[in-house]
Amino acid sequence: MFNRRTALASLAGAASLALTASACGQSSVRSSEGTSVGGTVGVAMPTRSSDRWLTDGRSIVKDLKGKGYKAKLVYGDDDPKAQISQIENLIRQRVDALIIAAIDAKSLNGVLQEAAAAHIPVISYDRLILGTKNVDYYVSFDNEMVGRMQASHIIKKLGLEDGKGPFNIELFAGSPDDNNTKYFFDGAMARLQPFLDSKQLVVPSGQTKLSRITTLRWDGPTAEKRMRGILATWYQSKKVDAVLSPYDGISRGVLSALKSDGYGSGSGLPVITGQDAEPASVKSIIAGQQSETVYKDVRELAGAAAEMVDDILKDRRPRINNRRDYNNGVKNVPAYLLQPQSLDETNYDVLIRDGYYTADELK
Repeated sequence: MFNRRTALASLAGAASLALTASACGQSSVRSSEGTSVGGTVGVAMPTRSSDRWLTDGRSIVKDLKGKGYKAKLVYGDDDPKAQISQIENLIRQRVDALIIAAIDAKSLNGVLQEAAAAHIPVISYDRLILGTKNVDYYVSFDNEMVGRMQASHIIKKLGLEDGKGPFNIELFAGSPDDNNTKYFFDGAMARLQPFLDSKQLVVPSGQTKLSRITTLRWDGPTAEKRMRGILATWYQSKKVDAVLSPYDGISRGVLSALKSDGYGSGSGLPVITGQDAEPASVKSIIAGQQSETVYKDVRELAGAAAEMVDDILKDRRPRINNRRDYNNGVKNVPAYLLQPQSLDETNYDVLIRDGYYTADELK
């Protein structure tokens, strides 16, 4: 198999000189007439329990096929050991590249060493793979911006910049084994911390450290259980005014706990954020329950990953726009970041205009 690892190091170093343009070299996967003969790309997604990951998987396969590649798509169903086994199997099948959205960002060092030995380039998809030199590129959204958008929505809805308050807020974060969790949280807290310092925002539970507020596997029922405990312990004579939630599934779990506690029937629901614009949560926003979600058009993310694979396999410099901010503990991983968009009841129809959903799907 052609050893792409040596070339990748020089490509990554040169990519900073061409952040938005690709320089074409002689292709190693074209015939002498210039016709692509394609290859096979292994695609490892984390779970089928979330609508967004189903969309990611379908979109990546479609975009790879459009570029002349075969795709082998697998889902780890939130089991890190199963995902490792799946990636090992893809390596044994001698795929030409791997696109991986990790379940446990720290668990892939061994299997990616196997990929490196087989000269298979690796793209970390949406979730940065940690603790290994054997990840070549990262493609994602600007994850700190996601947190900033969620916090900005809370600030606006509560009128904090107009001096209103104090308000009670509770904080939720994503899975502790997902590197994005920290970026979402840091982005949100960069905006919320001044209002916590001024006491315009108060966290009655006292649970403000990231280690206290994570939600394993981004699981809605786990979030619901934690919210029920918070309500029972800290809100017998208080009212929740806002909940920072990083993901729609967590938001729905929080909403379920609040409704069970009487919110929404005589007591208004708090401001609740979210992410991924999942259909159930968009419908909730339309119904006046969940307040906000962050829309990330994963079709664009899939397209960026497919383009990156195509560039790597054809010896071109992949497009990147961030070289320094995504250190995985071993190296700064060259990244291409897309921009998210905050949605609420005033602009959710962008999902319909973009063709992300039909109007009927949101009824």
